[in-house]
Amino acid sequence: MTSSYASGVSSTPLLGDTIGANLARTVAAFADRDALVERASGRRWTYEQLADDVDAVALGLRDLGVVKGDRVGIWSPNCAEWVLVQYATAKLGAILVNINPAYRVHELEFVLNQAGIRTLVSAPAFKTSDYAAMIDGVGPKCAALRDVVLIGTPEWDALMAAGRADDPAVLTEIGRTLTADDPINIQYTSGTTGFPKGATLSHHNILNNGFFVGELCAYDEEDRVCVPVPFYHCFGMVMGNLAATSHGACVVIPAPAFDPKATLDAVAAERCTSLYGVPTMFIAVLNEPSLDDLDLSSLRTGIMAGSPCPVEVMKQVIERLGMSEVAICYGMTETSPVSTQTRAGDSLDRRVSTVGRVQPHLEIKVIDPETGVTVPRGTPGEFCTRGYSVMLGYWDEPDKTAEAIDAARWMHTGDLAVMDDDGYVSITGRIKDMVIRGGENIYPREIEEFLYTHPDIVDAQVIGVPDEKYGEELMAWVRLREGVPGLTAEALRTFCEGRLAHFKIPRYVHVVDEFPMTVTGKIRKVQMRAEAVDILALGDA
Repeated sequence: MTSSYASGVSSTPLLGDTIGANLARTVAAFADRDALVERASGRRWTYEQLADDVDAVALGLRDLGVVKGDRVGIWSPNCAEWVLVQYATAKLGAILVNINPAYRVHELEFVLNQAGIRTLVSAPAFKTSDYAAMIDGVGPKCAALRDVVLIGTPEWDALMAAGRADDPAVLTEIGRTLTADDPINIQYTSGTTGFPKGATLSHHNILNNGFFVGELCAYDEEDRVCVPVPFYHCFGMVMGNLAATSHGACVVIPAPAFDPKATLDAVAAERCTSLYGVPTMFIAVLNEPSLDDLDLSSLRTGIMAGSPCPVEVMKQVIERLGMSEVAICYGMTETSPVSTQTRAGDSLDRRVSTVGRVQPHLEIKVIDPETGVTVPRGTPGEFCTRGYSVMLGYWDEPDKTAEAIDAARWMHTGDLAVMDDDGYVSITGRIKDMVIRGGENIYPREIEEFLYTHPDIVDAQVIGVPDEKYGEELMAWVRLREGVPGLTAEALRTFCEGRLAHFKIPRYVHVVDEFPMTVTGKIRKVQMRAEAVDILALGDA
């Protein structure tokens, strides 16, 4: 019987570059081609112009005293300056610390101190968040913090001017002191309890992951990639920026934060060939009234990731958006992020029922979480991955690193998966999300997929809630089509009876306008479970 193990064979070698060296090679090949477009301001950069501005930011940071190994925080929604800082810190060998734009004061203070951030580059404000005021409030409590530079202010202009006055040859000298295995990025992963952990990633980790994501999307210098997903997450800065720049493609920033109309307008105006998003973003784009009035014929591919894609959504993405080669990616921040990806020729069924096959140069396996033994194909277990993509570790937390990465350097993801005979992987949920009702193991994903077939349901999420008799019961949170008055638990039960096993039929139904989400568009089931206890008055259970 074949075991649930696969390795990614590839004739394309891994890149041994630093990010700065890889960008220089792209600039030399495609100097006059578009590299970056920011729709909100109308600003545009060719690769040559991008390289000049990256150097100016790098030298400006150096004038502030930033050296190799120093941590530089970036706290901002998507903008061109975010991209400049990403590549500038890489050229200096400084470690870029991505700070979630949704963070409040106590979270900002934690990250500034935990990473020991020396210099913070920040937007002055965004939406209702006054970043400058929050920084003023926590600054005195952060011992390592020396400099704060606010984007779009005289401070930023001064940094750029100082950098332009310096000799770029200095960066060439610095480049000779850097290696591909140096830490270059810290990304904080939201834990279910306590403070987040800082996944520490190297040039080698994220440059190669971006490159091979781009390879499997068949990117070249003709591609234009619309990136409405946040840069502070791997989806934006690795699968977006690094996938594009390692192939000479252009990054298009449609708006500072996701907006379905701005996204579609950017695709049409810039003739984008690729569009990124989580399923909820694609649902919003498909429901945008202006969709059918726009010429989106340039689209051929894109990436959907973050959570499983409903069948109907995938069909519409292919038919209405023309993304015939759209890829599904699966991974986590700790693995740079992508471990598996569908290929352009994969069937619709493969793209909605699986997360693809192992990425080039990586290994994956599915194990029994109790024994650690690799299970036979077709048997569920915990998904593990090993290879160039696995993080260096959690910043300054060796014990937590050892809990996640075993002695053989396998990353234990905590995700439940099944590998089929052809090596395709299906993610069936989180080990912690699995619902155990009266001794029956229930995987919410299966029920969610079934609920999408209900004519009135636009989106559905299933969670386990406490129950005195069975230990746990099922609760469905649903979003309904516009104009539908409501949906009772009894009506949903009638719809499910005879089509789902009785123990898989949700006992409770909660109709919502939207689900609690992270900034990256992932559903926060932890928060849903907490709210459900109050909604259903299950405190005693």
